[in-house]
Amino acid sequence: MFGLQAGPAEMFIRGTAIYWFIFVLLRLAGRRDIGSLGVADLLVLLLVADAAGSAMAGQSTSITDGMLVVAALIFWSVAIDRIGFFFPATRRYLEPGRVRLIHRGVLQRRGMRREFITEAELMAELRLAGLERVEQVKEAYVESDGKISIIRSPGHEAPRRHGKEDKGV
Repeated sequence: MFGLQAGPAEMFIRGTAIYWFIFVLLRLAGRRDIGSLGVADLLVLLLVADAAGSAMAGQSTSITDGMLVVAALIFWSVAIDRIGFFFPATRRYLEPGRVRLIHRGVLQRRGMRREFITEAELMAELRLAGLERVEQVKEAYVESDGKISIIRSPGHEAPRRHGKEDKGV
């Protein structure tokens, strides 16, 4: 049960190969298909669940094999974060960049097509931000995590709320 069926190096290489294969596929697929989770977050979640599940269900027949695969997955998840932090030039390959959706109150159809965002979806995001019209937006982007950020035009700041939150309670 705890004995290795394959060598530790083989299990680490298996985990590494699967991690990079799925990472590249998800990176090419784009951020809209995976919601608000980052690619690396989703990847680790799926692979750890599968590797741990296989080891626990006995498909791998060795808990230690499963632990080594999970260790490889976690290693690469942490390594990707560190590489992107310490070597900013690598970020464009490891993380998708932001995509402009609105510029000075004008829809950027090219960015919307690139991210497969309809005008109705974008307008729903504007309404959630308390805006009624595109003209009220200075800039809007799909960020690297898939969320939409909105910068209001001058004179269209969010209305100030009165109540407990203003009093520091």
